[in-house]
This record gives sequence, C-alpha cells and structure tokens, in this order.
Amino acid sequence: RAVLGVLLVATSACGTKEAAGPLEPSGPTGRVRFVNVITDATRNPVNAILESVPFGVNLAYATSTPSTLPAPSTANYAAILTGNRTLVLKRTADTSVTVATISFAVADGQDLSVYAIGGTGGGAVTSFVTTDVNTAATSAQTRLRFVQLSPTAASVDVFITAPGADLATATPNLTSVAYKDVSAYFTVAPGTYQIRAVPAGTAPANRATSVTINLASVAFAGATGRTIVAADSNVGGAPLRAFVLSDQ
Repeated sequence: RAVLGVLLVATSACGTKEAAGPLEPSGPTGRVRFVNVITDATRNPVNAILESVPFGVNLAYATSTPSTLPAPSTANYAAILTGNRTLVLKRTADTSVTVATISFAVADGQDLSVYAIGGTGGGAVTSFVTTDVNTAATSAQTRLRFVQLSPTAASVDVFITAPGADLATATPNLTSVAYKDVSAYFTVAPGTYQIRAVPAGTAPANRATSVTINLASVAFAGATGRTIVAADSNVGGAPLRAFVLSDQ
C-alpha cells in the first residue's frame, strides 16, 4: 500500500520527458475521479489503477480518488489525457484479484465521475459514468446535484431542508429520481441542511415515517459544488445511505 502511494506521488511529480502518460498530460486533457460504490465487503477495499498507473489505494466503500490521496495530491479530480481510458480495480488485500475493468472516454475540458457499482452477493461489478458540469457558483450559492445509485430505493422524492423541518409541509427539491438517474444541477443558499429521501409519490402526511435515506446535518459553503449520492448499504440493500462528494 505504501509503495503504491509513493509511486502515485512520484508519478504526479514527474515531467513529461521522464514518464509521459495519462497522468502527466502533455496535450488536451479532461478531469476524472473514481468513486467506489461496490456493494460487496469481500472485494472491498480496492486499489484503482488507471492506464497502469496507481490512481488510488485502499479505497473503502463510498470513498473517491484522488481526493483521498495523501497531501498534496488531494484534488477532487485528476487531469488526464483525453481519449479512451481503462481503469482496473484490484482487491487491496490481494492484488492478484481483479474486481473490475472499466473503460471510459474523456474529452477535452470534460469532468467525469466514474462509479464502480454492483457486486451484491458476489455479483458483477459494473460502472456508471457521469459528466460533471462544474460551472462556478457565486458566494451566495452552493451548486448541488443528486445521483441515485441505490437499486433498493428505486424511485425517490428528495428533500433538502433545515434540520428537523416538517416534511408534511415541505416541497421536494427533486421528484421521482429513479435508479441510475442524475438530476439537473440546482442551487441552495449556504448553510446547514438535512437531506432526506422518501419513496416517490409518498403522501405528505406519511413522509416523516417513510424516510429511507437521511443525512441529518450537512454544511454547504458558498461558491462550492457538491454531488449527493444515494446508495445501498456496503453489502447491498437496507439500511440505505447517502454521501456527499466535493466537486469544486
């Protein structure tokens, strides 16, 4: 694990004359991050290898890279050369085990999030890729987006409210967000919020007792962007959860 970390830091520091590759861009670039949503504890955590270059080490469920790398390599995304790329996931505890091989393409100036999903009960691990539009937010705004990666949750209505707000009188920020749906971006004022999801179409009087996903207190600063990811438990199924990724 330590060797992989050193290799990544060293590779990031190299000039293109020493080790040209997808992580030492010398031409048009996009930006990529990897997010682990593999619902199989026997295959987690994983190491992520991008075009034979270590990209992340010991990535637990609901974590991402490069943001989890040791300082100073803690950016939300990594700049890589454009084109067709391959990300190989290895089981950290036994790197002879390939958990998944994910192919994707990145264009010039494009930001991508590459999610590894599935795996429940030994099932296949596949991928889900989103294009992230990281337009700058003003100091009076937080840009948000919701990615629904919980197959158990199915379709949900999403509420982003003051902590403890009455859902019976609240207006959903998003409605009928199905599995593998990605919402449009929207903004909220900076502050502390509670994020809750209920089955789509739940009657107002029944919302409080029908919450399937609950983040009780999340602080959002101005001039930032965040992606809220809905997910199953780390082994699939309930209890459902959500986690927040920093986009900008």
